[in-house]
Amino acid sequence: MDPRLIVLAVGMFALGTDSYVMAGVLPQIAVNYGVSIAAAGQMTTVYAVTFALLSPTIAALAAAVPRKRMLLSGIVMFVLANLATAVAPTFAIALLTRVLAGVGAAMFSPTATGAAAMMVAPERRGFALSVVMAGFSAATALGSPIGAVVGGVGDWRWTMVLVSVLGGLSGLGIWAFLADIPLPPKVTLRQRLAPLADVRAGLLLMTTLIAMAGTFTVYNYFAVAFDRAIAGDAYVLGGLLAAWGVAGTAANLFAGRLIDRADARKVVQRLLIALVLVVGTLPFTSAHLWSAAIAVAVWGGLGWGVLVPQQHRLVSLAPSIAPVLLGLNTAGTYLGVTTAGVIGAAGVNALGAHALGFIGAALIVVALVFSELAARRAAAAQRGSTVQV
Repeated sequence: MDPRLIVLAVGMFALGTDSYVMAGVLPQIAVNYGVSIAAAGQMTTVYAVTFALLSPTIAALAAAVPRKRMLLSGIVMFVLANLATAVAPTFAIALLTRVLAGVGAAMFSPTATGAAAMMVAPERRGFALSVVMAGFSAATALGSPIGAVVGGVGDWRWTMVLVSVLGGLSGLGIWAFLADIPLPPKVTLRQRLAPLADVRAGLLLMTTLIAMAGTFTVYNYFAVAFDRAIAGDAYVLGGLLAAWGVAGTAANLFAGRLIDRADARKVVQRLLIALVLVVGTLPFTSAHLWSAAIAVAVWGGLGWGVLVPQQHRLVSLAPSIAPVLLGLNTAGTYLGVTTAGVIGAAGVNALGAHALGFIGAALIVVALVFSELAARRAAAAQRGSTVQV
């Protein structure tokens, strides 16, 4: 396998670990700084919101910056910001360092996925994207549990050091292996940004946002949605979460191989249909451990499996601004997760945690509608073209 893809995947693994690991150490952070759990949770929120909002902005503004320089700058800022979090003396300073970590992540993520798409032949683009994104999804299976254990055995600050070490390893790999990454074709700023007004791009981005909202409406409240199967056993909870992440990582790699041979739009269509069925039946399958284990693995695989073909559709739509579109897709992913937290909270209060699967499935149906509308617009606008999104 191309070592350049591996080092980019390690960087995405660090970013993903930083996204999810805080949940396991929030009680320690709250005690350390003398704040509530809800307040401590904002350390995750400010990172995610910064990451989401700045990913497309930085990708657009820095499109002409050499890819290696951009990647190194982003990962260095990410590493330094996480080290700063580890030694932050006050909660206010810790929040500021989390914002800076989000800036570094926003510089790195769309650049990494865009570079992966540009450094390989078009027929291998799907696999390249899947390898890089597998690093991100693997964080839910490995990075978060490991980080939580490190924080639990020692101190939560060592968790931030672990994230910094992961980012540092990626930075060293980028410095050693990524000698030349092609930039997108030279176009004017107006030409570069024109596809952003394309309805197809908007529909595809909304597909990602709503699909992630539907997936994470349940995941954000996993412990209470699956409390009947978990029965208060922390090891069972950890095992189910690990199964979700492992399945997602495997699905990313499989989807990448698949879309190099099949139509990405059809892959997304079938994944979303299956996801509706699995998420919609979680209120029933979550009642027993054996059925919950099967459902969680399938759910994780389908949920994460949507991202790579979605990225492939966006890159195929406008290769010249791939980093910009992929940055927007990253923003859509994070905004979907954030939206899911709000929708899930309302659902828990209105219907109860066990019914969240119905809400998630309804959202995924909406995502499927947006996906098919994007395909219809593509067919109408590119009649006779070999590119279909």
